[in-house]
Amino acid sequence: MFELHHLSAHEQYDWLRRGDVSVRELTDHYLERVERIDASVGSFVTVTADLARARADALDREGSTAAPLWGLPLADKDLVDRRGVPTWAGSRLSRGRVAETSSPIVDALDTAGTVSLGKTTTPEFGLTAYTESLIGRSTSTPYDQSLNAGGSSGGSAAAVAAGLVPFAPGSDGGGSIRIPASATGLVGLKPSRGRVPTQSGLTSLGGLAVGGPLARTVADAGMLLDAMMSPDSRPPRDLYAVRAAPSVEFSYLAAAVRGEGRFRIATTTTSPWDDTFDIGLDPSVLAAMSLTMEHLAAVGHEVEPDGVRVPVADYGRLFTVLWKAGASTIPAFGDDLDLLEPITRWLVLQGRALSAFDLASALAGLTAYERTVIDAFSGFDAVLTPTLALPPRPNGWYDAVDAERNFEQQCQYAPFTSFVNVAGLPAISLPVHEVDGLPVGVQLIGRPGREDVLLAIGAQLERRLKWQRRHPPQW
Repeated sequence: MFELHHLSAHEQYDWLRRGDVSVRELTDHYLERVERIDASVGSFVTVTADLARARADALDREGSTAAPLWGLPLADKDLVDRRGVPTWAGSRLSRGRVAETSSPIVDALDTAGTVSLGKTTTPEFGLTAYTESLIGRSTSTPYDQSLNAGGSSGGSAAAVAAGLVPFAPGSDGGGSIRIPASATGLVGLKPSRGRVPTQSGLTSLGGLAVGGPLARTVADAGMLLDAMMSPDSRPPRDLYAVRAAPSVEFSYLAAAVRGEGRFRIATTTTSPWDDTFDIGLDPSVLAAMSLTMEHLAAVGHEVEPDGVRVPVADYGRLFTVLWKAGASTIPAFGDDLDLLEPITRWLVLQGRALSAFDLASALAGLTAYERTVIDAFSGFDAVLTPTLALPPRPNGWYDAVDAERNFEQQCQYAPFTSFVNVAGLPAISLPVHEVDGLPVGVQLIGRPGREDVLLAIGAQLERRLKWQRRHPPQW
C-alpha cells in the first residue's frame, strides 16, 4: 500500500507545491511514524511534535511555496542548537541545556521552509564513529536492530533510512556523515571545506567539520545541499574555504538530476592508517568495490584500478593529536569529568596534556599532508575507496573501558574517511551493494569544490543499481 514516505523528498516537494498534500498532513504522517517505529531504531533524542505541528500550520496558512524546501520535514542533529529546544550533544555533561539561539545551519534550513520534528541522537559531542551514549539507548541501523548505525550522525541516518524523515542534515568532522550513510544504506555527502556553515562537536580546529546531507537518493542530497549552503546563510568570511561557493544560479539538485559526464576515476583500498593499526577489509567491502568499478566502466568512465595510493606519512599520529586537542576544549573539570564517557574523558585529558609545540607541529604536519593528498589525487576527477572497512558493528562492540583500544577499533572500522576532512575535499558515500540484507557503501572523493561531479557520478550509479528501491523492514 502506498504511503507518503514512499515518495522521495523531491517528489514530496512537488506534491506540496501542487496542493496534493498539506504541510500539516505530511508532518503528521512522519510524526506518527516516529511515535510508532522509533523505539526499534533509537534515532530521536527529543521529539518536538507540538512545535512541528505549529510550524506546519503556519506554513499552510502563509501558502507561499517559493522556499526551496517548503513544507518538508527533517530533524536536527543534537549537536546543533535550536532556540527553545534542549541540546544534549549526547552527554550527561550538557544536562539538557535549552538553547537560547539557533545555530546557523538551523536558521538556514528554517529559511528554506523546513519543518523540524526534533533532535536526532549523536554520540557524546560527536566524537565517535558509532552512536551510543549514556543518556539513551544505542542507535541501530534499521536493517538489523542488533547492529549500530555508525556515527556521529547515526540518529539522522537511521531516521532517514527508517522513513521517519525524508532527508536530514548531518555534520562530518572525520566521517560522521559518510560512516552512518554506509551503515544505513543512504547517500551521504561531505562537502568541501567551508561549503556550508560549520557545525561539529569539535568546533573548527583544523577546519575538519562541515555540514552535509543524508538522503535516500542523489537528487534529494543535492536538493538539501542547495539549501544548506544558500547565500543567505553562508558566513561572510570562512577561513577554511578551499573554493568560493558557486553562483546563486548553480544548483546541485540540477547536477544530480542531469547526471551527465564521463570522468577519469582512480581506485584504491589503501588508507592513511595502514601503518598505525591492523586494517583488514571485509569481503563484502571488496565486492562492493568490484561491483562499482564494473558499473563505472559500463557507463563509460575511464577507471584506473589502484591508480593512486593514499599517502600515509605520519598521518595516524598527527590526526590523533588534533582529535585530542579538539576534545580538550570540552568544558568538563573536576567532578564533571566523571560525567564523561571513558573515550571522551581519555581524549579530553590527553588533549590537555599536549604542549603548544605538539599542537602546532600537528597542524603544520597535517597542512603538508593536505597538499600531498590533493597533489596525489589531482590527475583524476574522482577517487573510489571503500567507505568502511567492515560491515556495521554490533551495539556494544566498542570497548567501553579501554579508551585507547576503543579509538583503535574506530580507526579499523572507518580508516578511509578522516583524511578527506584533513584535505578539505568533497566526498560522497553511495549504497551500491547489499550482503545478507545489510547495505555496503563505497566512497567517491572529488576535487576541491566539485561536489557536482560526485553527484553526477552518483546519479549514474543510482540509475543502474536502483538502491532507492531497497528498504529496511520498518519501511
